[in-house]
Amino acid sequence: MSSFDFESRIVDIPDYPEPGVVFKDITPLFDDAEALHAVIDALADHFRDRGITKVVGAEARGFMVGVPVAYALGCGFVPARKPGKLPREVYSETYSLEYGTDELQIHRDALTPEDRVLIVDDLVATGGTAVATAHLVEQSGAEVAGFGFILELAFLKPREVISKECPQEVFTLVKVE
Repeated sequence: MSSFDFESRIVDIPDYPEPGVVFKDITPLFDDAEALHAVIDALADHFRDRGITKVVGAEARGFMVGVPVAYALGCGFVPARKPGKLPREVYSETYSLEYGTDELQIHRDALTPEDRVLIVDDLVATGGTAVATAHLVEQSGAEVAGFGFILELAFLKPREVISKECPQEVFTLVKVE
């Protein structure tokens, strides 16, 4: 793994978006060229020899991570979007949130059974979005090869949620215990 100090570039914002919450702002990792290169290289390098043919990222910050990782791996990128954002036939997956549900979709023709897919996002908190994204990949017949995240809120136990549904590796650059 990279020797870059990712954690020092993440800014804690107390009481945001509500009192008692400490928001982890990762945008300093994106606005600094050295940090951005280190993030993308670390994620891509970890999965480089895994035969990845596509990267899937969930709307919206998963796009910010997924496209450059796909570029670094020399493969394509597939966006997992909110309902009504994709113009062709889609696979859909509804998943639970703390207060209600949400849904993600991918184009039906975006992946094939020959694809090995890396799922990436900026952050994994509860694991719900990651599992929903994996289910979309599976609906297409493609194979989930692994998960890559910049930041893991480990105290919310996302790996337990993901591992119940998906046995693939979960790789993160920074864990908050």
